[in-house]
Amino acid sequence: MCGRFVFYSPAEAVTRLFGVELEEDIEPRYNIAPTQLAPVLRRDDSGTRRLDLLRWGLVPFWAKDPRIGNRMINARAETVASKPAFRQAYRRRRCLVLANGFYEWQRGDDGKVPWYIHQPSGDPFAMAGLWEAWRSDGEEFMETFTVLTREADPWMAAIHHRMPVIVDDETASRWLEPATGEQALASVCEGATGVPLEAMQVSRKVNNPANEGPGLIQRVGD
Repeated sequence: MCGRFVFYSPAEAVTRLFGVELEEDIEPRYNIAPTQLAPVLRRDDSGTRRLDLLRWGLVPFWAKDPRIGNRMINARAETVASKPAFRQAYRRRRCLVLANGFYEWQRGDDGKVPWYIHQPSGDPFAMAGLWEAWRSDGEEFMETFTVLTREADPWMAAIHHRMPVIVDDETASRWLEPATGEQALASVCEGATGVPLEAMQVSRKVNNPANEGPGLIQRVGD
């Protein structure tokens, strides 16, 4: 699964890598947790890419209680096309969740050990996601998202058996394109990560979502 991630890149890096114009930097975050706002890239009706802050934990449009989103932070790529909570968003409301890295926890003799997975360059990358708009009977409105996950690559499996679906430039464009067919979408979900990643052990301070700051992504011992 993906239960915590990081985003700190400045606006110029986002424009250069993802082709979306930002008027100002997004506040750096080093411990984004479920129910919090995070940067999500979508296409509007004109086909233009835009970046918005959406709440993490997808609330289906038909939900009676938005707290269902607390259990919908991830969608399994193997079943996302058929699960009632995700299938409409999978067909019509796909997005990219921007991150500089994410955390996974490995079971150790003295508890769970956090690892930070990121590109060696430090550049941000895109995780395949879905978004949804929800409105209550009382007109409360929110936009939410979920991150797709799949079986981990062999190097990652020693840390955790699942990982986010991470996409390169070509597959990112295919994922956002409304006309992309089901077979092509499935290939994005099943494909190996096309982005170089590495893992390093970090402080257990990240276990507490109240902790923030760049110190959370420093290697233990540095």
